[in-house]
Amino acid sequence: MPRPVHFEIHAADPARAQKFYSQLFGWEFTAWGPPGTYWVVRTGSSEPGIDGGLVPRRGLAPAEGQAVNAFVCTMSVGNVDDTVASAQRLGATLALPKMPIPTVGWLAYLKDPEGNLFGVMANDPSAR
Repeated sequence: MPRPVHFEIHAADPARAQKFYSQLFGWEFTAWGPPGTYWVVRTGSSEPGIDGGLVPRRGLAPAEGQAVNAFVCTMSVGNVDDTVASAQRLGATLALPKMPIPTVGWLAYLKDPEGNLFGVMANDPSAR
């Protein structure tokens, strides 16, 4: 069965996006191809997950309040509250507050400084 193997972040300001995700999650960005056109995103080496890319946005940023019209990536974190607070200090805004996913864990959605929606989830079988 096909599984996701790569993601892409679109950014009006790629340097700002790189700084945000590097500081929040420790991701590494490496330029690839013609200068300023693509960066490979390395999200880790020992945990399950996928790597991705960062590209300059080629259109308008998502409008405030619009419905989700793309895949939303969710990152596994140790603590949703701490990650949300860190993300907000780095310029993210809260899109959907922390909520339980019963028997799975805690989930919240944020918008990065580029307006992209992403999730953070901490596993917790006791979540209710």
